[in-house]
Amino acid sequence: MSIDPVDGSSAVVVPAIDAPSSVACARSLGKRGIHTVVVSEDEGAAAFSSRYAGEAVVVPDPHEDLVAYKDALRSLAMRPDVLTILPVREEDVYVLARYREEFEPHVETLWPTLDGLRQVQDRVELFDAAERAGVAVPETRVLDDVDDWDREWIVKGRYTLLADAYLDDYPPEKSRDPPSTQYLNGDRPDVETIRRANGHTPIVQEFLPTTDEYGFFALYDEGTPVSTFQHRQIRAYNYAGGPSAYRESVSIPELGAAGRALLDELDWHGLAMVEFLRNDDTGEFELMEINPRLWSSLPFSVRAGADFPYHYWQLASGERDSVDDDYEVGIAGHLLRGELSYLHSVLLDEEQLVERPDRREAFTDVVRSLRDHPRFDYLRLDDPKPFVRDALNTLT
Repeated sequence: MSIDPVDGSSAVVVPAIDAPSSVACARSLGKRGIHTVVVSEDEGAAAFSSRYAGEAVVVPDPHEDLVAYKDALRSLAMRPDVLTILPVREEDVYVLARYREEFEPHVETLWPTLDGLRQVQDRVELFDAAERAGVAVPETRVLDDVDDWDREWIVKGRYTLLADAYLDDYPPEKSRDPPSTQYLNGDRPDVETIRRANGHTPIVQEFLPTTDEYGFFALYDEGTPVSTFQHRQIRAYNYAGGPSAYRESVSIPELGAAGRALLDELDWHGLAMVEFLRNDDTGEFELMEINPRLWSSLPFSVRAGADFPYHYWQLASGERDSVDDDYEVGIAGHLLRGELSYLHSVLLDEEQLVERPDRREAFTDVVRSLRDHPRFDYLRLDDPKPFVRDALNTLT
């Protein structure tokens, strides 16, 4: 299906990844007649099969050659009909910020500078900013500074993306994601083994014994909020945490205040998901991280009324005053393969420091919530092919 642009310079480039955020962008913009140029290194990307995808363009894999991927995005940006680019993953926002001066003459650059991005992708700088903003944070140290290993700690990458702007031994075309969070149960680990596995010196944080996770989502324009959204994560891919599988929309003043205070301190520009854990003892929202891009649960945000892809297009089009900063509170939605992953983890995984839920209760909760809240990230009757394609991709 080909969708014509609404005017001569309104197309949006949408990277297609194996998360439902890309499909949500194509649907949000395409149904309004805004031309989407969907790009991916994978010819089987689910977003390619959406009826709302205006074009499907195969580009180099950023995991194999980040510079070649940047060059492909720049070539698309130079098209006269392209207005802007939506960052969907860490590599997207990194190349857009790292080579911002190459994109500025051609498209609206609704993303941070490299210095601004570093404050978020470098968790040491991020937690320093949070403390300046008065936002609660877990105790955090660089791995080499830990000497009391008898406590419960978790290990995270210092950088959310390993790339040349942050690490001297990385050439410009190379990047990689840091390893998953590692749980330490009070025994002294092999520090050098952890450093080698991470490819750099990671950070260590105190373990917070809770899975009550919250997200504050925002689109900012040069330090000023344009639209915001909040949700509470009820279930993740794993019973110990991770990407969202089931969540509900909320509106909590303290959560909003914490998210705004941090993004204001960063003088943020662009999209951001600020992740918090709510401390059971203090009730405070403690910062986990910021995703400086669109988030995997974006379809739920859109279903609740916080249509960030469209808000992004409105801002790029000079229509900021037309953005409707409102959403429905108290609704919930699912990513079906995320729910399956959660149940798999309950059945088979053994996570240190986190108690496994009762299996019978876990299955009952999932079934009941599917019945009571039948809203799904991929599955939509007016656009069924992305759900089918994602299911096939997951199976293969």
